[in-house]
Amino acid sequence: MEYKVFELKNSKGMKAKVTEFGAILMELYVPDRNGKAEDIVMGYEKPEDYANNGSFFGATIGRSANRINDAKFTIDGTEYPLAVNDGKNNLHTDADHGFHKVHWTGKLIEAENSVEFTYTSADGENGFPGKLDMKVIYTLTEENGIVIHYEGVSDKKTLINCTNHSYFNLSGDLTSSIHDHQLKLYASHYTPVVAGAIPTGEIADVKGTIFDFTDFMTIGDHIDDDVEQLKLVQGYDHNFALDHKTGSYDLAAEVKCDRSGRKMDVYTDLPGLQFYAGNCIAPVTGKGGVKYDVRQALCLESQFFPDSINQPNFESPVFDAGQKYDTKTEYRFSTY
Repeated sequence: MEYKVFELKNSKGMKAKVTEFGAILMELYVPDRNGKAEDIVMGYEKPEDYANNGSFFGATIGRSANRINDAKFTIDGTEYPLAVNDGKNNLHTDADHGFHKVHWTGKLIEAENSVEFTYTSADGENGFPGKLDMKVIYTLTEENGIVIHYEGVSDKKTLINCTNHSYFNLSGDLTSSIHDHQLKLYASHYTPVVAGAIPTGEIADVKGTIFDFTDFMTIGDHIDDDVEQLKLVQGYDHNFALDHKTGSYDLAAEVKCDRSGRKMDVYTDLPGLQFYAGNCIAPVTGKGGVKYDVRQALCLESQFFPDSINQPNFESPVFDAGQKYDTKTEYRFSTY
């Protein structure tokens, strides 16, 4: 099958490539402090190469991102079993049949410098109730932002929790560690986990812990500390409860790299942000023959909290029949 690849450019030297295979972000060229544009995201050369994408490089994840305890959930008394694909749990819906592996129909919207992808997920697909009509729209702005806009409507009450799983290394050298990157999160709380990376249900204060990114902290400073929460997931791989109100489109994170002078600001209207330090990237050859490995890129995934469908004190990702799922996340770049 042929999968179209679309290229977006702005006047500031940025360029993005997205494909109909999985509505995946394949390339993102961003200028450094000297004006040199480099690709700062992990991925593969051709759309079909993403058929084997164990790390979910650049992927649109759905219907449900992150983990669901015991790979099942209940809506209105009906239990819905999902793929058991991460220990006893469900991770990112389905490794082989999730949104990141299906053919989306792409359309270039030149006036908006956007690409719109559409896909209809059938009732019962991957275990989820309802026929879900989805759109994912990528827009490259003149403010050097790549905006990802998700829209969805189901004909049954269902769970919807999408994200983008791009891996970033702001140095432009995707063979190098992200330990020297500095991160700030607009989150005074996070959700601790048990084995299997399932949240305990607690929304814990970060103050006085190695999860306190409320001011810039170098990622490598504490990532290998002898702390149970880190050992459970081999480093940082935790959901942070953002301080803004859900639905309010606000700054959620900032990342800086002194080597390149690139800075990335993350905006979202969702309640959570998963900071994943690439602890489990399997050694693999990516674009340009580059060898990818552990902690050579990081993810900042906007979301409803992991397992929120089963956690009564987390905001619910359940949408009624006909209720619109409508959310935006942006990765905006500058230099310093």
